[in-house]
Amino acid sequence: MAASTLYIGLMSGTSLDGVDGVLADFSGRGIRTLDAAFAPFPAELRAELMALQAASANELEREALAANALAHCYAECVQALLAKAPGPVRAVAVHGQTIRHRPELGFTRQTNNPALLAELTGVDVIADFRSRDVAAGGQGAPLVPAFHEARFGKRGQVRVVVNIGGIGNISVLHGDGRIGGYDTGPGNVLMDLWIARHLGKPYDEDGAWAASGRVDNALLHTLLDEPFFRQPPPKSTGRDLFHADWLDARLSRHPGLAPADVQATLTRLTAVSIADAIRQETGGQAPHAVYVCGGGAYNAMLLRDIAAALGGKVPVASTETLGVAPNRVEALAFAWLGYRFMRRQPGNLPAVTGAAGLRVLGALYPA
Repeated sequence: MAASTLYIGLMSGTSLDGVDGVLADFSGRGIRTLDAAFAPFPAELRAELMALQAASANELEREALAANALAHCYAECVQALLAKAPGPVRAVAVHGQTIRHRPELGFTRQTNNPALLAELTGVDVIADFRSRDVAAGGQGAPLVPAFHEARFGKRGQVRVVVNIGGIGNISVLHGDGRIGGYDTGPGNVLMDLWIARHLGKPYDEDGAWAASGRVDNALLHTLLDEPFFRQPPPKSTGRDLFHADWLDARLSRHPGLAPADVQATLTRLTAVSIADAIRQETGGQAPHAVYVCGGGAYNAMLLRDIAAALGGKVPVASTETLGVAPNRVEALAFAWLGYRFMRRQPGNLPAVTGAAGLRVLGALYPA
């Protein structure tokens, strides 16, 4: 009997809001999304995952317990999708929750308990996708450009897919087989931090608060002076760099700014850093279109800022235009990476991550 072509992909990103899951079919009729589910993080788990981003007391035990709680959230999402599956699911591909990303030191850490997830769901689990690329000298990120090419690439068109979660990253699909990409810097992470601090909200819905303020160009210049933005690719980043202390140190040079003006400037920072990266990767050539996924795709102010930063001549739309809802793209990408793993096909792109060569990514935990 032929192996099932149904896979579940799970992604919980740097925004720390919860688990996005997709049920995908790789039967040869393209990459199809059959259904999706979302499991929000309980407040206490989100707080603990946030705290584990930095060194703290008893963190080994606390991480292990958080991984167990995380596995239960993943299982909730998986069970919702299993109930909708038209047949047996071959495997669950799970990213885990990044709590440290230090490829320059030779490691990246996505906390997870895939063994427990296999026990809770009765389905094979594939996890730990990034560490093999790091072991091969790569950044371990971004891993989505190969998937973006498979799902969104079009021969003869230069398309850019921008994923804006906590961190932003781009995939430049040149239309001739070449694929480029890397992390651009903060996506939503600083905007979310700032609005949570001042308004007690988890995110700036539709960019409304940013739209009420004015960009402070002096602050924007200070923020863009971060060496990461000038670092040549391959490169990746995370909360290890872009966090509250990073922002507060730079704000201290610009006292007295209205909070809404800071939010507007942080939104512009994300847009400008993305636009600069696109220009660098395309050699200044305007792409045919830019497609945005991740939570940032729902921020209308941010999309307007990206379009403006690109000169107003490049169409900027969400991946919904290409048939995949923005909040499903990353989970679908990891379902695809799980499918690749089961076929022992590589999932990384050395030109993107800097790894020594193509590698099969992931580790299997049989049910």
